[in-house]
Amino acid sequence: MENIIEVEKLKKNFGNFTAVNEITFRIKKGEIFGFLGPNGAGKSTTIRILCGLLIPTSGKAAVSGFDVYRQSEKIKQNIGYMSQKFSLYYDLTVEENINFYSGIYKVKRKDKNMRKKEVLDLVNLSHLRKSLTASLPVGFKQRLALGCAVLHDPPIIFLDEPTSGVDPISRNNFWNLINNLSDEGKTIFITTHYLAEAEYCDRIALIYDGNIIALDSPRELKKTYAARFGIKSPTLEDIFMTSIEDYKNA
Repeated sequence: MENIIEVEKLKKNFGNFTAVNEITFRIKKGEIFGFLGPNGAGKSTTIRILCGLLIPTSGKAAVSGFDVYRQSEKIKQNIGYMSQKFSLYYDLTVEENINFYSGIYKVKRKDKNMRKKEVLDLVNLSHLRKSLTASLPVGFKQRLALGCAVLHDPPIIFLDEPTSGVDPISRNNFWNLINNLSDEGKTIFITTHYLAEAEYCDRIALIYDGNIIALDSPRELKKTYAARFGIKSPTLEDIFMTSIEDYKNA
């Protein structure tokens, strides 16, 4: 299967601070790829580079074949991006937000009504289409934000900590939406600091202090850890904490 995202020795400095330190990874088309780490680890900086919103200091990165240095506008046309901070308009209704973002993403006029219906059905908000966005619970706002991010039917979707601050039921519902998009062949790049969410990913990269300290499927990471320490049923928390200690002691 082809790589749809390629990153090689990617680095981003802010003055004397290194936010991302020469990381390398590949993501295959159709994968759910989790970027897991604590706050300040470099997750959001990486995702903003891959979305064409930040220029790296050095290294290479391509998204859907487009170079992050020279073709950021092409990247933006081929991705959906849901930022960590809710970015829709509270004083618009659900439907009005969708209409607005249809224009932003240049959805063809003949397709707008069809896409609006598909998105409302996808995020299960058809019954709230006339509701003010400000009145929605946090989990519903997140679903609306995801719907707006995929209006133009992009092949790659970047989600920056999309379930932060939502309750467990809403988090589970949101992951059902992610799995539905993956079943349609979308590639999902999701950042999170919730270890339980990593179990839903095809592969995960553990990032700490701007460095990738482990990368594989949750199952393979557990097998490697179990073989190394003779533990029958290790958790991802075990693996993450041990990887951090190994990194610190290296």
